Order: sequence, then structure tokens, then C-alpha cells
Amino acid sequence: MQNFIPCLVLSLVVAAPPAALPQGSSTTPVATRTAQPATAQVPLRVQLVVSRHVGEKKVSSIPYTLSVVANDNEKTSLRMGVELPVARTVVSGEGKSQSSYSYRPVGTNIDCGARSTEAGLFKLTLAVSDSSVFLPDKQGMTMSSVEGVPAFRTFTSSFSVLLRDGQTAQHTAATDPVSGEVLRIDVTVNVLK
Repeated sequence: MQNFIPCLVLSLVVAAPPAALPQGSSTTPVATRTAQPATAQVPLRVQLVVSRHVGEKKVSSIPYTLSVVANDNEKTSLRMGVELPVARTVVSGEGKSQSSYSYRPVGTNIDCGARSTEAGLFKLTLAVSDSSVFLPDKQGMTMSSVEGVPAFRTFTSSFSVLLRDGQTAQHTAATDPVSGEVLRIDVTVNVLK
């Protein structure tokens, strides 16, 4: 019996030279082309000043400073506040009162993102939320039928602003409908070297 030795036949594929391309066409395959460079990330310092005014008199001014990186698709967040106890009195069926407390957050929340533009400006996208305790009787106003009981006021704003390096702009000026105070938000941006 004859032994058969299997033979492996290799065939070579000879690549034909590429067809002539129109002048100015790229010969680099799509998969190996280099990607367009991404917009450079720029470190920024963003300062917000939340101030309250009664008429022309400034009642308070609170600055917040954030480090933000432009063009990185991330937001910088700041949470600053306190949990305040709020008393609750429950009267039982026998006429006895018992106090308990719940807590309510009071403070400022800020979210900020940034992108640079071709014109050399920075587009800041901001969300600001501010809550505070308001004691109307201390300011000569009556808002609650129970004297000495605090009220909680809130302010929320989402906005975008275009600024150059070193520029400051006042974005918001809103009047509190109860107290008449005007809340203002000033924004400044600086490029960190």
C-alpha cells in the first residue's frame, strides 16, 4: 500500500499596484490616518461673588473660587452649607407636647463647566443654587403669623456667559419679592499660567 503524503499547497496572492489616484488624494488608508488634534485643555480660575443689596447698600458679599479646566467635558462642583435643625412640636392625645427635629440644608451649590472659543473667549456654563434663613421680624417685616419662626428663601439660576481672560461680568440681578433685597452674581475668569 502506498503511503500518501498530504501536500499543502500555498498560493501567493500578488497584490496589484494601486490604481492611479487623482492628484491631491491621500494614499494613507483611513484606519491609519492621524486624528485631528483635540482642543487644548486650559486651566482656569473662576470666581463668583454672590452679593445682596438693599437699595444701594451692600448687605452681604460672599466670594467663591473654583478651578475649572476648559475643554475637558467635566464640570467642577462646589457644595457649601449647613444642615439646620427645624423644630416640630407634636401634641399627644393627653395634651402633652413633644418636640422633634428635622434638618434642612442651607447654603450654596455651584456647578461650572468651560469651553474655549475660536475668538479667544471662554464660554462658562454655570448652575447656582443659594438658600438661606430669613427672619422677617428681625428686619422689620412680617411674613409669618408665628413670630420668631424662620422662613427659608431660595434662589436658583442656570446660565452661560462669554468672558475673556481677566474679564468680569454681572450675570444676574434678581429682586427678592418679600424682602426687596437684590441678589447679584458677578463672574470673573482668569487663565492660570
